[in-house]
Order: sequence, then structure tokens, then C-alpha cells
Amino acid sequence: MKRIIILGSTGSIGTQTADVVRDNNRRAKERGEGEPFKIMGLAANKNSDMVEKQVREFGVKYVAMYDEGAANDLRKRLKDTDAVVYSGMDGLNELAGKDDYDVLVTAIVGMIGIRPTITAIKNKKDIALANKETLVTAGHIIMPLAKENNVKILPVDSEHSAIFQSLQGNPEGRIKRILLTASGGPFRGYTKEQLKDVTVERALKHPNWTMGRKITIDSATMVNKGLEVMEARWLFNVGYDDITVVVHPQSILHSAVEYVDGAVIGQMGMPDMKLPIQYALFYPGRELMEGNKLDLFSVGHLDFIKPDPEVFVGLDLAFKAGRKAGNLPTVFNAANEMAVALFLDKKISFTGITDIIKDCMDNIGFKDAPSLEEILETESATYEFIKSKYIK
Repeated sequence: MKRIIILGSTGSIGTQTADVVRDNNRRAKERGEGEPFKIMGLAANKNSDMVEKQVREFGVKYVAMYDEGAANDLRKRLKDTDAVVYSGMDGLNELAGKDDYDVLVTAIVGMIGIRPTITAIKNKKDIALANKETLVTAGHIIMPLAKENNVKILPVDSEHSAIFQSLQGNPEGRIKRILLTASGGPFRGYTKEQLKDVTVERALKHPNWTMGRKITIDSATMVNKGLEVMEARWLFNVGYDDITVVVHPQSILHSAVEYVDGAVIGQMGMPDMKLPIQYALFYPGRELMEGNKLDLFSVGHLDFIKPDPEVFVGLDLAFKAGRKAGNLPTVFNAANEMAVALFLDKKISFTGITDIIKDCMDNIGFKDAPSLEEILETESATYEFIKSKYIK
């Protein structure tokens, strides 16, 4: 049995992780076998109602609510159980520091995921990684620490999972380049002028994937793909010149690896996050997964297009941030987080998101090889810069 803690249990990845656990445990029970998974702990921000249901369904021992009020509410709700409820960042670290689990699923949104991930790695727990900010802002800290503690970093993002799967059984150091696919979002083929009039409602209608609001906007700007480029650099130890972004509207090829001999190996499947989640949890094995399977005859054809850097400015900015490194990826990420929030509140235009990112990258002080404290200071400085200039 693999024991799991899920950070971000009420979000899209967290709830789908619970689905994977539920489905596999049910099938094992039907076969008369022991359950393959046990959820030991959960963490969320404010949704105490959903967390209570998850705790009761899965018999969870530990919970951490980032919001203190939500933690107090949950304690009242769970007073008839043995579940222990923690709160705040200390609560997240308490959860990650437990001994009685094997894998930490980091599906929490934002840079609050970095500290508990570091705690878990030092605790020698494998990481099923769905929190982009961890590697984008602190990859230079996380990856050496994981190697030092002999900890596996198992990617959960569909693209990084596809690359990870495509690397299995192949010798290290023989990669020519990574082909990182992108759907192009709802505005593929738009001009820069057309993007100026994009509304929040239109930007939230992704053609292929069902995701949270923030990541859906990130996909529409292709900032999400830029963050994935920075993640891939750390996950697979490649340079930025060795990563090519390919717009693939059908989202069937989830990414691929080109080797030095010219072979291109990729992973295909329907757009469904449960597959990469399940692969990370069962790694290195594979198990049955129910649901919609890929039918190539129905797909018919696959398209591959170069992204337009004049339209999707966020992707170009991400490459620039990643190449300069230091604390610039943190500036990029923090600026995007606040800019997306402003767009969702209808306080800036769609193209204003990348305008703010560029402005922050040009004006926040640069730090080479930042410590965790300097990363968090950079985040705060970026937020303060945006508040002073863009929020009246």
C-alpha cells in the first residue's frame, strides 16, 4: 500500500487524485485484493466543507487548512473523528514532516507549496509534483536537495509526465531536444490587435481541458507554457536551447523527446489529467484506468504549428526569465499571479497581463542564485511594485 498526502486536495488536481485513489481502491476490493492507496493527509486553503467530506470518505488522519478561520471551522466539523487539524504554513510543514506516508502530491497553487515540498524532501518522501512554482522559482534548490536525499520528483503535469514517460528505458545524456506541446488555448490564430478585446468569459473557455480559473487564463496567454518550459529545464536537466514549444491544437500528443539518432518518442492519449496522476502514483508500474481511450481513427489527423512570439508575448518573456535565471523566474511568476487576478477582476485588459509581467521583469532588482528567503522577498517586492503602479 502506498500512503499519500495531498496538498491542494480541493483543487482540480487534488480532486482528480482522490478520484484515482477511489477508483483503484474500488477495483482492488472487487478483485478481493488489498487497497493500493491510503490517503493519510490533506491540505487546502478555505474549503472546509469539501475537506470534511474527503476526510470522512477516506478516513484521513491529518489535515492542514492554510486559512486559520477554515481550520477552526473544520475542527468543529470533525470533533467526532480522530482527525488532527493544523493551520497556516506551520500546518503545511507539519503535514509534510509526518513519517507515516510515502508520497507527497503537491497540487497546491502558488509559492506556498515550496516550503512543505522542501520539508518532505528532507523527510525523504517522494514528490508527485503538480505545483509549478516549486521548480520555476526554486529549481536550483529543489533538484540538488532531491538528489542529496535520494528522492524521486515525479511530474504530474500532462506535458512533463509525457516527457518523463518518453525517457523511460533510454540512456541519459542522449537527448537532442524536448518537444513541449501546447494547445494554443482559445486564441490560437488571433492577432495581437484581436487579443486586446478578449473578455474574461472568452478567456475562461479552454477548447480541450477543464482546469481552474487561473491556469485556464495562463493557458490562454501561453504563460502556462512558459512556466512549463522553466519546469522542464530543471526536471530533465536540459538547456533552454534544447526545449522547443510546439502548438498542437488537438492535445493528443502530450509532449515528446527527440534523441540524438533522430528518433522522436512521445506519449499520446486523450486530454485527461487522471492518466499522469495515476502514472506518478504507480510509478514505475502501470495499472488499468477506466474512461475515454484514444481512438486514432476518430482523431483523423494531428497538427503541429510554431507559436507566434508577437502574439504570445508571455512565452518569449518566460524564455528570457529562464535564461537569465536568478530571481527573474520568481518575478515572472509573481507578476503573472497578480496580473491574472487583476484580469479576472476586470481591472486590466487581457494583454495587460503580459505588459505587467514585462514591466516587473524590467524593474525588480536582480539576484543571482537566490536563497529561499530571497525568493520570497522577490515575490513580495513584485506584488508591492504592482500594487503601487497598477492598483488605485
